Amino acid sequence: MKLHEYQAKQLFASAAIPVPRGRVARLSEDVTAAYSALKQACGNPEPFRCNVKAQLHAGGRGKADGILVAQSAQEATAHARQLFSRPLVTAQTGPQGLPVSAVLLEERLALARELYLALTLDRFAASPVVLASHVGGMDIEAVAASQPQALIRARVAIDEGPTPPLAARLATALGCSEEQRETLTRVLAGLWQLFLGCDASLIEINPLVITDDKRLVALDAKMTLDDNALFRRPELAALRDERQEHPLELEAARIGISYVGLSGTIGCLVNGAGLAMATNDIITLCGG
Repeated sequence: MKLHEYQAKQLFASAAIPVPRGRVARLSEDVTAAYSALKQACGNPEPFRCNVKAQLHAGGRGKADGILVAQSAQEATAHARQLFSRPLVTAQTGPQGLPVSAVLLEERLALARELYLALTLDRFAASPVVLASHVGGMDIEAVAASQPQALIRARVAIDEGPTPPLAARLATALGCSEEQRETLTRVLAGLWQLFLGCDASLIEINPLVITDDKRLVALDAKMTLDDNALFRRPELAALRDERQEHPLELEAARIGISYVGLSGTIGCLVNGAGLAMATNDIITLCGG
């Protein structure tokens, strides 16, 4: 189960991971109040500019006009109406796009550098793994393909979590100052707390930024939770946004079937992931 950015950032804040100040609006009518509350929280600067970020379960929003800048409540409301008015199509949604469930109004930060940090599962090694890179703000798959030396992979012992030596190694590789090293250690501890406490399979910060005033801040947040563990996390299961899910996959989940929607004209009914992949391979090999 995926979480929206604002939901993940609320969890980040509970784990002492620094995030920008922000306010959420689920209707365009709520944007004026959200803008005013955010402006006040930021010290009422004049003019006050904020990001208006579409909330949907897909990346690539920035390139699809899903992140807009507003410098008044009226402009923020107009941006929200625009985002709510139609599905947003990004490189990750497919041509049909996804509905915008909410907008996150967030303070704008002056950035010096963009980094990447994630905690996920290495299924081949049967171990949690930290991924980090000094190249942030772009798809990590592209970094791994074009600059494999820029991607750090470090396994994490399940009974230890991220250790101080690991934090020191990552801080050196990312070029962090002494103060930023301390923050990075806290961020890693917070990620581990959420990884275990939420039964997550992925927590990603892309980008993790160093601001002009030398702070380390999670500018974006992505979390994916293990569906098989939601029965013991009802407070997290309640965060599910069914509007973001494929109707057939949602219906299948309700009756206990794992359904994966793909293109094509052949359907496979199988009882095992390995058999499913082998069947798909055979179909592809035969031209299907």
